Amino acid sequence: MGLLRPAMDDVQARHPNPVVVDAGSGNAYLGFVVYELFLKDAQAGELLSIEGRPELTERAKGRAERLHFDRMRFQTAHIDAAQYPERIHVLMALHACDTATDDALVAAIKHGADHVAVVPCCQAEVAAQLKEKRAKPAGSISLLFQHPMHRREFGSHLTNVIRALTLESFGYQVTVTELTGWEHSLKNELILGRRVHRDNRRAKLQLQALLAETGVQPRLTRLLGITPATTGAVESSEGPEVEPVVEPGPESGESQA
Repeated sequence: MGLLRPAMDDVQARHPNPVVVDAGSGNAYLGFVVYELFLKDAQAGELLSIEGRPELTERAKGRAERLHFDRMRFQTAHIDAAQYPERIHVLMALHACDTATDDALVAAIKHGADHVAVVPCCQAEVAAQLKEKRAKPAGSISLLFQHPMHRREFGSHLTNVIRALTLESFGYQVTVTELTGWEHSLKNELILGRRVHRDNRRAKLQLQALLAETGVQPRLTRLLGITPATTGAVESSEGPEVEPVVEPGPESGESQA
């Protein structure tokens, strides 16, 4: 929880009623820990858990009632079909499988989340695109995913690189680190994003170039309307960096994540 503390301290200092969303919450264990540590003794703040399986939602709701966690909310819905608050301040998703992590990131971006924390799981979509030969990169890059095992690992890595670049494109300062040690879980890559700009044109050009070079287009980029670059645009993406526009007021934030 130490990795979430800067984000929670930031939004609690800047917003009178911060909204935290746990997307694909399962049994909502993560939400309960966050509520206990950061919201239980606070004057305000809400935590919304979104889970597609109704039995898990009902079980978590009963647990919240017994603990008197009155500002925990529960919604039974898939991540891509949920009814989100107009404004999200922190969005987290722990092991939302495959493209469910993309749906969580889309929700964060569209609802202006100040902070994002996702631990992806079972990234299969891009590996499938590579296998189906929709990706036809030039040169020797295809050797990186010639064998099934390499294709799975390369596809997983490429998926998360695209996710990080997408967040950067929409003005997030991104950190990629480990959630826990490899001895505890192989699904331990943590992507943290803190929104500091309105957008970042250079990151978007790099993302479009990467899509063009690898020939993939995962759900995240499709939903956000990000398309592969043309040949000329790929070449120009290596040009001088364009400074993103800093938003005025509290959205820019003072504390560092």
